[in-house]
Amino acid sequence: MQKNKFSFQNIFEKYGIVFVLILMIVLMSIAKPSFRTMNNFLNILTQSSIYGILALGMTLVIISKGIDLSVGSILGLSAVIAASLGQSMTASNKYFPDMGELPIIIPVIAALLVGSLCGAINGGLIAFTGIPAFIATLGMTTIARGFAYIYTDGKPISTLTPAFKFIGQGKILGIPMPAVIYLIMIIITWVLLNNTRFGKRVYAVGGNINAAEVSGVNVKKMLFLIYTYMGLLAGISAVVSTGRMVSAQPGLAAGYELTAIASTTIGGTSHSGGIGTVWGAVVGALVLAVMRNGMTILGIHSYWQQIVEGLVIIIAVILDMRKNARKK
Repeated sequence: MQKNKFSFQNIFEKYGIVFVLILMIVLMSIAKPSFRTMNNFLNILTQSSIYGILALGMTLVIISKGIDLSVGSILGLSAVIAASLGQSMTASNKYFPDMGELPIIIPVIAALLVGSLCGAINGGLIAFTGIPAFIATLGMTTIARGFAYIYTDGKPISTLTPAFKFIGQGKILGIPMPAVIYLIMIIITWVLLNNTRFGKRVYAVGGNINAAEVSGVNVKKMLFLIYTYMGLLAGISAVVSTGRMVSAQPGLAAGYELTAIASTTIGGTSHSGGIGTVWGAVVGALVLAVMRNGMTILGIHSYWQQIVEGLVIIIAVILDMRKNARKK
């Protein structure tokens, strides 16, 4: 007998993380009335934007059965370069003292180019040398972070132009700019993954790389493009993060790669490849943001927050493995 596709089990497997998110919001709203204020919800949305943008790219990477451990370091390198080009004339520690204020588009493009270049190097190493993604991106992690420290001599870069500040702290129709940028990238990534040949090939590479090659997919080219796009999103996230703090320092975004992986995993993207959605990554990022915000409001120490987050990731992977085992 065919299993009813509208059974509770199927619905929970597909939308269970949404139910979890709603339950978390309800429980926190009851426990702490301050949680359910509009300002706090906007704060949660802003917080989830930075690693949410990274999670969008990580979704494509993990669907293709890969991993990227370097996005935090790439973000940090892109951020310090963008900040050095986006300083105000009033900055006391101006990185380029003889250079006037540049239009905001220049530091933004610089961050996107740096991120894309690092991603392209990752993709090239993985696609054309056969180095495992874990090793290639682990190497890029230390290289990008090292360049960030060399570039800044280990010092923060601050006093950025008002235009940079608007990117991170401004609002459009009451919606924070980071959330606006996040929404734009959600739409673009969703279209890429669901309405283009590129997206279909991402799923094909992750589902069965040999079958993808036989069917005519240029697997090497696809891997190169996937990791380049991941780097581009790291550059975008760097611009948003720098704008929020109106500064950048070489240690910025340490550990963000783990948060991006966690968001994607919690959202249902399978590490076995070929399975994942953009909306799942978005919900996963919101779950982490709500969880962190809620624990902070409840007064739970940040060290315990890290432990809880780690446990949530492990549970998400175990559930994913069990779900895939049932399908087989």
